Amino acid sequence: MKFSAIWRTPRGGSLTKLAYYSTVQHKVAKVRSFDHSAKETDGDPLYEISVQEEITARLHFIKFENAYIETCLDFIKDHLVNTETKVIKATGGGAYKFKDLIEKKLKLKVDKEDEMTCLIKGCNFVLKNIPHEAFVYAKHADSEFRFQNTHPDIFPYLLINIGSGVSIVKVESEDKFERIGGSSIGGGTFWGLGALLTKTKRFDELLQLASKGQHTNVDMLVKDIYGGAYGSLGLTGDLIASSFGKSATTDKEFSKEDMAKSLLHMISNDIGQLACLYAKLHNLTRVYFGGFFIRGHPVTMHTITYSINFFTKGEVQALFLRHEGYLGAIGAFLKGAEEDNPNQYSWGENYAGSSGLMSVSPELNPVQRARSGTFDMLEMDRLERQLVNLPLLHDPTSYIPDTVDLTEDALARDYWLYCFEDALDGVVKRAVASQKDQPEAAERAEKFRQKYRHKLQTLRHQPFAYGSLTVRSLLDTREHCLNEFNFPDPYSKIKQKENDMALKYYLKVVKSVEELSWEQRQFALVKGLLAGNVFDWGAKAVSDVLETDPEFGFEQAKQQLQERPWLVDAYSQWIERMKGPPHKCALFFVDNSGIDIILGVFPFIRELLLRGTEVVLASNSGPALNDVTNSELQILTERIAAMDPVIQSAFKEDRLALVQNGSSSPCLDLSRLDKVLATVVRERGTDLVIIEGMGRAIHTNYYAMLSCESLKLAVIKNSWLAERLGGKIFSVVFKYEVPSKSQEQH
Repeated sequence: MKFSAIWRTPRGGSLTKLAYYSTVQHKVAKVRSFDHSAKETDGDPLYEISVQEEITARLHFIKFENAYIETCLDFIKDHLVNTETKVIKATGGGAYKFKDLIEKKLKLKVDKEDEMTCLIKGCNFVLKNIPHEAFVYAKHADSEFRFQNTHPDIFPYLLINIGSGVSIVKVESEDKFERIGGSSIGGGTFWGLGALLTKTKRFDELLQLASKGQHTNVDMLVKDIYGGAYGSLGLTGDLIASSFGKSATTDKEFSKEDMAKSLLHMISNDIGQLACLYAKLHNLTRVYFGGFFIRGHPVTMHTITYSINFFTKGEVQALFLRHEGYLGAIGAFLKGAEEDNPNQYSWGENYAGSSGLMSVSPELNPVQRARSGTFDMLEMDRLERQLVNLPLLHDPTSYIPDTVDLTEDALARDYWLYCFEDALDGVVKRAVASQKDQPEAAERAEKFRQKYRHKLQTLRHQPFAYGSLTVRSLLDTREHCLNEFNFPDPYSKIKQKENDMALKYYLKVVKSVEELSWEQRQFALVKGLLAGNVFDWGAKAVSDVLETDPEFGFEQAKQQLQERPWLVDAYSQWIERMKGPPHKCALFFVDNSGIDIILGVFPFIRELLLRGTEVVLASNSGPALNDVTNSELQILTERIAAMDPVIQSAFKEDRLALVQNGSSSPCLDLSRLDKVLATVVRERGTDLVIIEGMGRAIHTNYYAMLSCESLKLAVIKNSWLAERLGGKIFSVVFKYEVPSKSQEQH
């Protein structure tokens, strides 16, 4: 276990931020093929499922007030069992202040790291690894927070760090940065002058006063001098002409609130103008603000944002960071972990272990504000593989995986939060059933229920807690919570049973389509693909049917499908394209186990292979709902190949490749895919992408623009969503898109 900490002196927020690295033992479900060389009996399952212990790495970030420094050191001491660590990395003013105490109590050497280097290192790390890390603050908008996409290339950017003073740093690469300017008028100035003016010694109290004040009672405005706007200079009447200007000419007492507000405006405007001038000088449009002056406080973020908008006429956006308070600690940790090279991995925020962004309204919850900062806890898991963009994204910088942002759409937010809460009993039941042989499973499932319900309630009040709220993040949070209580794959037995069942019908389905004419065959294959997609335990309407009628089969699913014309119907364009030359290589993001993959996807890709198109099947690296995982798909493909010479030769000759997508989610983020998959896509000259299923093609990627042909198809298995899209339950989306010439050149 490795530790680092950032200690701030009381002047700088009186908080210790601690970063530490631990190994977490948790259960994973593994599948292993049986030896099929011996004669099988009908009841034999296709593969065996075993639950194994796996060790993964996790980063933890927590906060302590400096008043509890002894508690903090006890916490570290308790977690230093059997560790090789002989050194603790520290940065910030407190690294000097508490050095002797740390060394004495922990019997470790304190290594002091440069604060600015740590800050930049931490900033680079969160911008690269945490989706929706940066946000724009809009006080009067429906959604106060507008989260930015993770940009594939984060450099160059400007970091305005507002501590006691202001440092302006230009960051050009991982290790290249330069302090290009600064100012002595910063957070310390606001605090110091504020204390003199209001006799208030506490920083948060000062901000509280400012949030209630009216600066126009103290500041002299343009209209106070000219009676209105100064039109020829383009100055509006409400513009501040002179900060504190009225106090020189008006003989009266000013309220503490008004003076605090005026002071906040004066300092924020000064910093904003300085930031804009440096951004212009160095031709930079990405400007991040951090430091103890900001700390996610709405009044401060609003004044900075207003100032930046005014001085750049909206050309530059003021960006803030969700985990801004942890940047130094993260950087110090990374300095200590360089021999492990954390940058060679990708990391993902663990929603089960993170406290989330707190409400920023001081009126709503003054207790939260008093904790000084936005986050109390953050956990990140090290992912087994490096995640990168799909090379076929038309423009990675503008790609947004999610179709609806629930932080902005209140109606959809209310529905989906209700929907996930309503489904909770079913998930708990499924989790317990997957571990019948473990008597304590019910107790763990109950703990899962409480944890996930608490998360849903938090999101009801603070939709922005983990960045943009989406159906994908709700699903991912549920998966993280299930894993935390050792339910690695609640659907493993259902998948096993459905895979066994579907394999028995594979040859029959292939035979029936082979007998059709070419046109009829193409339609039957597409219809089979859609019918297969009906079998989704993640959709309540379907799981209810599957629960009550286990015999519900492929033919019944076909009958449930909407007749053509479909809700979104580009079938005619697709069939015309199929009359043309074959595609070079098709990348198919597959969805569910059982009937979907075996009777829907395989007959469809079989046709592509017969046309001379190579096929790459991309499946989940880890389990999510009843989605087929890469290890399950390997076994299924071998089994189908043993029955079907077309699949067998393609598999043997590597014209059919199976690659994991790097995800354990029912949804699909094309900006976070396994690096190996991206390489395969590039090397094979992929010119067709097929995305199947509600999670991958409707909740995510519905609007994704690719630089090659794409097919997005799904059956809508949720009546609320179907109605919203203008259809009914079991409506069909069949979206075939061809990029314009300009897109292809891009």
